[in-house]
Amino acid sequence: QVPFVESGGGLVQPGGSLRLSCAGAGDSVSDEIMTWHRQPPGKAREWVATLFPGGATFYTDSVKGRFTVSRDEAKNTMYLEMNSLQPEDTAVYYCQKHGTSTWGQGTQVTVSS
Repeated sequence: QVPFVESGGGLVQPGGSLRLSCAGAGDSVSDEIMTWHRQPPGKAREWVATLFPGGATFYTDSVKGRFTVSRDEAKNTMYLEMNSLQPEDTAVYYCQKHGTSTWGQGTQVTVSS
């Protein structure tokens, strides 16, 4: 069983928004360092954002000011709010607990007019 399940992806026009979810399936998002990653078509997977247990967040430069990571411990879910989406944000998005090696199926985000 995968520890987390991603959802919320889809097709959106440039400038649009999406909210991705990372729901705990076999693991918890609470009190953990959680990360978002993405894999653009034909490219390697890359880090996008990190959420620390105390709430501190860090983002890769290309998404700063546009993406926001958060979590709802009651729902055992982490979110990635994505605004002002651009075609270069097109990728499969994954979440993962820091220090682990298991990946879920990811959720596809396509930004295109």
